[in-house]
Amino acid sequence: MSRQVAPLLVFGWGNPSRGDDALGPLLVEQLAGLAQMSSGRLECLTDFQLQVEHALDLVGRERVLFVDAAIGLRTPFEVSEVHPAAVAGFTTHALAPEALLQVYTDLERSEPPPCTLLAIRAQRFELGEAPGEQALADLALALAWATAWAGLTEEMLT
Repeated sequence: MSRQVAPLLVFGWGNPSRGDDALGPLLVEQLAGLAQMSSGRLECLTDFQLQVEHALDLVGRERVLFVDAAIGLRTPFEVSEVHPAAVAGFTTHALAPEALLQVYTDLERSEPPPCTLLAIRAQRFELGEAPGEQALADLALALAWATAWAGLTEEMLT
């Protein structure tokens, strides 16, 4: 039995128990709440890290948005295109988005859907801490951008 695949996927990762590392999952959760009326056009997923198995989540998508916390940003968030690339490593866990797209390309023998990385400025990653005040302000700005990326109009949100 095959399931209908939403054309848009938003995938956020991070550890909700490590301060600002929670920004990816928080954005995805908030976007999912806004998208309840999107007629199945948007699927939202979260995990602690990207893994090879997540390549299968990209199958059948029109576009994918990856969301993660990032250190060293000068702006609240940055947006960049993601392309397949082999990334050296010694494990099959904790992949970079580029490596995940390479796994997809190798498995499917085709180009992945257009993918974008939304990196949200982060500073604190202490175990047991909540996201910082600045991180939450940056998250709100990133959420507004992601809402537009997902095509969620004001009519859908009211």
